[in-house]
Amino acid sequence: MKKYLLFICLMALVQIGFASTQSLKIDHQINKDSVVVEFGQSGKVIIIVDSKEDFEKLKMMNINEIIQSLDLEENQETGELTIVEIRKKDGSTKELVKVREDGMETEVQIGRMRVYVDEKGENTKVKIESGKEKEPNPSFRTLFNIDLGINSYLNPSGEFPGSDKPYAAKGWGSWNLGLNWMAKQRLSKGFYWDFGLGLQFYNFKFENRDYQATRGDNSIEFVQRNDVDGFKSKLSASYLTAMTLLELDFGKMKDKGRHGFRIAAGPYAGYRLGGRSKFVYRELDGSGRKKDKETTGLYLNNFRYGIRGEIGVGRVTFFSTYDLNPLFQDLKGPELNPITFGIVF
Repeated sequence: MKKYLLFICLMALVQIGFASTQSLKIDHQINKDSVVVEFGQSGKVIIIVDSKEDFEKLKMMNINEIIQSLDLEENQETGELTIVEIRKKDGSTKELVKVREDGMETEVQIGRMRVYVDEKGENTKVKIESGKEKEPNPSFRTLFNIDLGINSYLNPSGEFPGSDKPYAAKGWGSWNLGLNWMAKQRLSKGFYWDFGLGLQFYNFKFENRDYQATRGDNSIEFVQRNDVDGFKSKLSASYLTAMTLLELDFGKMKDKGRHGFRIAAGPYAGYRLGGRSKFVYRELDGSGRKKDKETTGLYLNNFRYGIRGEIGVGRVTFFSTYDLNPLFQDLKGPELNPITFGIVF
């Protein structure tokens, strides 16, 4: 059945060619013997023969033999078969009819129309779709994405600080926001190099909201405020970050598009743009909320560097980052290495 389908597609292409008289013209003053096969309202297939012997041979051929005589070559890597193409004056070509076979499934593309044939079941299923042609996957492209995650940090023992520490971070409220301008370069099928710049905003919300982070003479200090009713206390910093990742997309390797599993990993480095602490409180006598802010940097490291990893399934991508250097300068604060978990939009 597939060969019959291909022949029908070939005839449909000829019908398209006759409709586009500006690009293709047929000289009707044919001085040779010809066979004209008409179908539909205006479709025609013209077969020209040079001699009576060729005409007699043509009468003995069936549709299968005509298809086989085309001697079409299949792309062994993609499984695609190009039936008809237009060769332009500049040497470039435009494929008009393309066929891809995968076992009992066949996909035929005719311009903007796609025909899917499924012969796996008892009955053959045919699905026809029409619309804009899908653009091929470019080897290089740029994109913008957003990171949204939760921050925390690890002590030298690789543990999260306990609640008895004044700087223990609370998960809900310690947000990480990243705005990333990225480029993606395909190195091979399913293998990519991602690189770009981003703005990263760290927020560490303290679990002990009665402690305020302040700038001491030689180091950061966490002061317990017993004179007020603490409502919220946090530390924040922003970085301009450059990153690069190597990505393996198993879906692209198996020609499944974005419906497969993918992983990526690589280093990043950033320079601090700002940093401050914020303490929100009420007076003990029940006043409204008040805020104390310090924007002096609080002995934060000016540089950060670490490792980023990503795991994706379909259109959902999760990420994690880990700073290899501590958040605070040496001997200016507790030794804490930030870690983030989140999702990429």
